[in-house]
Amino acid sequence: MTDVTEWMLLEENTAAVMASRGAPSDSPPVGLFRPVVEQSRQRSRWASLALRTSLPVALVLLWWGLTGTGVIKGTDLASPRATWDAFTFLLMHQDLMGDIGVSASRAGLGLLLGGGVGLVLGIIVGLFALGEEIFDSTLQMFRTLPYPAFIFLFIIWFGIGEEAKVLLIALACMTPMYLNVSHGVRNVDRKIVEAARTFGLRGWGLVRQVVFPLALPSILTGLRFSAGISVVALVFAETIAANQGIGYLVTQASSLFQMPTLVVCIIIYAILGIGADVLVRTIERLAMPWRRHLTVR
Repeated sequence: MTDVTEWMLLEENTAAVMASRGAPSDSPPVGLFRPVVEQSRQRSRWASLALRTSLPVALVLLWWGLTGTGVIKGTDLASPRATWDAFTFLLMHQDLMGDIGVSASRAGLGLLLGGGVGLVLGIIVGLFALGEEIFDSTLQMFRTLPYPAFIFLFIIWFGIGEEAKVLLIALACMTPMYLNVSHGVRNVDRKIVEAARTFGLRGWGLVRQVVFPLALPSILTGLRFSAGISVVALVFAETIAANQGIGYLVTQASSLFQMPTLVVCIIIYAILGIGADVLVRTIERLAMPWRRHLTVR
């Protein structure tokens, strides 16, 4: 007796048993259960916002309490009130918004330059074995070098102008982008690439229409890492004889022992970092709307 015949007899027997018990015809067979898919509960936007801001608010309250009660002296850490007064003074009597714009433009240009070079090198190394043999070992060497060590070399090579600052940020942003892009491109399914080649896709068309979209999650992860590192590198870059920018304010505050101004600058650096991260996450949400239906959450 074939497997098909056995299965048909099993279905007939199951239907007869269920009919004798008065069960509806569309109910599952005896001994089988309908799988119950548990739907994930999505928090409201306001609840999510409250959770995201709860820890920063708690840290500010702790800061306020420790400085207000004298547990931490004002010479060690400025109080929130003194920090706010310093912020309003910088905003009203100095060009604080201009300094923020200069620092943001330095970080943005460095990210654009370093991220672009890392993107191109990552695609080359991910697609071609020859590219990996030529570039990978050298770039891995650069990855282990601390970029602040290049400050004095860049001063000698490029002077104390904007070129040295932007190039230092670009050097810091290049390797995270390269590592993530090369990893994403190398892990593109070979069968999909071969199928695209059978349809006549070659060269740049293959990269643009097949490789790049499939490696996009890794590319955006690299962009997110590079955006965060650009702000960290900005802190070091603005120590190169800056006469504008947040680093210039940090140098002034350090030389004059102005603790409130120093805290203001640290908070601005933090806001620039979280702003860069939010921007990349927004790009990720717009560029990959299908991902929310495939990932765990």
